[in-house]
Amino acid sequence: MYNHEPHDYDCPFCLLLAGGETPLASPRDIVLRTELATAFTASRWWPNNPGNVLVVPNAHHENLYGLPPEYGHAVHDVVRDVAVAMRATYGCAGVSTRQHNEPAGNQEVWHYHVHVFPRHHGDDLYGSRPLPGVVAAEKRWIYTDLLRHYFEIRSRRADWHHADWRPGGSKRGHDRRPP
Repeated sequence: MYNHEPHDYDCPFCLLLAGGETPLASPRDIVLRTELATAFTASRWWPNNPGNVLVVPNAHHENLYGLPPEYGHAVHDVVRDVAVAMRATYGCAGVSTRQHNEPAGNQEVWHYHVHVFPRHHGDDLYGSRPLPGVVAAEKRWIYTDLLRHYFEIRSRRADWHHADWRPGGSKRGHDRRPP
């Protein structure tokens, strides 16, 4: 339904999800991956909003119209997680999301994706254009590492809360602190 993807389209997001590298992204850019969705630091930035992230379904779906509900839910769960992580690590004052469908809607990659932008007071995100070219990997990875570290800490805390600290299988252990 409402497809614009060329017949011989080589999807850069599918390549990334399969472990491949493109001039725009590498697996090193991935900040979070779940069963159905993946987030990675974008290679195209706006002047006052560095470190923006793209969240994509792990299966190829061109746009919102054909996106199965389970993938839509998974993508937006990851969008929320990334937004919380940005607020916790970037020092931003807020977060904006946007999503584009079809050429008239400014969609440029034919794989459904949601942009997550860190926001700062007076940053003029909607009045500005993206910076020219691709952001160097080393600059992207500064933000990638911040988000990855956040998710690693969150994962360790979740593991600690579910840990069984006592021999013999008792669920007791709530008085222990994580390492």
